Amino acid sequence: DYELIKDYFVGFLKKQPQGEILESYIEIGNGWCQDTGIYEFTMGATGDKVKGRYTFVYVYEDGEWKISHHHSSVMPEAFLGPAPKPVVNGATVSN
Repeated sequence: DYELIKDYFVGFLKKQPQGEILESYIEIGNGWCQDTGIYEFTMGATGDKVKGRYTFVYVYEDGEWKISHHHSSVMPEAFLGPAPKPVVNGATVSN
């Protein structure tokens, strides 16, 4: 639904997001490339920070690079909290 998509992006831009790529993994093919990773937005209107996963797929078409696919989703830790430390033989494992 075009109106729902438009409303999502208009609402997002009202928050004055400033993005920073934290991790990026690029694959390059013949006439295409893909960038997947993690980015963080700081919302200028509120100061809130939101981390998300992203994927962009680009194709070389008609002499220029174009976005053929984009996906972004909030990191689950924002809702679930950090994963618990693993326990091995009764002891907590730390990095």
